[in-house]
Amino acid sequence: MKIRSATVADLDVISEMLGEIEEYYGGENTPGDHAQIRTALFGERPHASVLLALDDDDVVGLASYTFLWPAAGADSSLYLKELYVREHARRRGVAAELMMALSEAAGLAGCSRIEWTADTENPPALAFYAAQGAERRAGKVFYRLEHNER
Repeated sequence: MKIRSATVADLDVISEMLGEIEEYYGGENTPGDHAQIRTALFGERPHASVLLALDDDDVVGLASYTFLWPAAGADSSLYLKELYVREHARRRGVAAELMMALSEAAGLAGCSRIEWTADTENPPALAFYAAQGAERRAGKVFYRLEHNER
């Protein structure tokens, strides 16, 4: 297993995996738009970073993250937006390897913690995070405000 940062050469596989993620959550398996991915990850002002997990040349997992500030006091945190392992590679330690790589990235960036949300309707993910030693936090409510073009 090798974990590495995504490059612009990975646009096709990232696009495919975004479609798989949509399907996993009940949507259509529609690949992600290459131009949007290029801008978000490799543009002048990147919005996020992606780590890829490879088994030989087969990309088997993806972790998308960004940094948030402030976290505690003036600290920063690494925010995990998406952790996804392709179905054929699940239960083989891929997600744990990605979490270790995220921890390393957080440490290198001087972050005090890693934060994320998880769907309550995804018991395998909740069990995985608990097994990683993550503490489920009470007292927070997740909100979303859609951006509507005017």
